Amino acid sequence: MSLKVHSIGPACTVQDRGRTGYLDQGLSRSGAADLLALHEGAALLGQSPDCAALEMAGMGGTFETTQQICIALTGAPMQASIDGTPIIWNAAYSMEAGQQLMIGAAKQGNYGYLHIGGGIDTTVFLGSRSTHLTANVGRTIQAGDILPTSLHLGRAGMKLRLDDRFTGGTLRVLASFQTPLFDQETLDRFTQTTFKRGARANRMGMQLDSDGEGFAAKGQLNILSEVITPGDIQMTVTGNPFILLPECQTTGGYPRIATVLPCDLPRAAQTPAGGQVQFEFVTMDEAVALHAAYLSDLALLGAQIEPLVRDPHDIPDLLSYQLIGGMISATE
Repeated sequence: MSLKVHSIGPACTVQDRGRTGYLDQGLSRSGAADLLALHEGAALLGQSPDCAALEMAGMGGTFETTQQICIALTGAPMQASIDGTPIIWNAAYSMEAGQQLMIGAAKQGNYGYLHIGGGIDTTVFLGSRSTHLTANVGRTIQAGDILPTSLHLGRAGMKLRLDDRFTGGTLRVLASFQTPLFDQETLDRFTQTTFKRGARANRMGMQLDSDGEGFAAKGQLNILSEVITPGDIQMTVTGNPFILLPECQTTGGYPRIATVLPCDLPRAAQTPAGGQVQFEFVTMDEAVALHAAYLSDLALLGAQIEPLVRDPHDIPDLLSYQLIGGMISATE
């Protein structure tokens, strides 16, 4: 089974949960910017969250099926339709051979995801199918490409409640090794400031802007380069914070004021340009409890799906369905 790509946005890549264990060799995790969206798609289709999906940054494309498949759409809500009939987001659908799926621009957030039953079956490299553009692993999807899929059909006709992580909000952070380099006045000002996501953002990281002076650490020009990971908040020489994302470099010398908790990274990555965020420090014990609750919520997603009820006006082949099962008389 496969999905033909007729048109596609400029920054669409195949992503899964990423590859781990290669930081010491200079290769960061990569993987989906919004890992929660991967789990949502897996729950809708009844498959493993390890399955690869198409990550669409801001804009989708037009796709045609070669035979029957099941799809799901999660992450940043985008305009979508099948053969011109609008479909809702955070839901799973069945598509017949020759049908066309059209996905437009994001209405909220940044990263939307197209999941296919069985996952996108591209080549595995170092244990993952994730594209890592800054490391020259894979490439963006182009018009004319064919996305291969497995023989697993998946499940259709289900939906999930749409989350509210696409407009910004509070990001909970944990103190890092370099947090003590910032004096208490600077840390207090950091948590009291409302930041806006700037225009400089990609899968490596996102810049935050604010009014007033920047945030500087003591002796920051003498900091040695050391390991960094997604979620770290670096302060550049201008004092602007950068939240590092899946394709961030593996080492860096800019001071890090804190680290965003993994459970809040989807909200960070989905904050649109101009969206506002604030930071809230939590203790290590609180961070452990929040992460455990996040993992529990991921495991329970399958129990939260519900049937997708379609409007009869949106079913072109309505008369082909058995609508009155068991009825043998109009009077009895």
